[in-house]
Amino acid sequence: MTGIGKIFIVVGVVFIIIGLIWGIFGKLPGDISIKKGNFSFHFPIMTSIVVSIILSVLFYLIGKFR
Repeated sequence: MTGIGKIFIVVGVVFIIIGLIWGIFGKLPGDISIKKGNFSFHFPIMTSIVVSIILSVLFYLIGKFR
């Protein structure tokens, strides 16, 4: 398999993992949701923090074993 094929597989797996995490942590307490009339705004601050911590640990472990 060529290098570009491996990259596509890794990117695909990363997107699948992000999708699963996003489905699980989609609406945590601490996320900001504002709804007024026709306008709605959702800012997932707590979800962003949790995903950031998970990715930081994951990249740390990958770097340590590489």
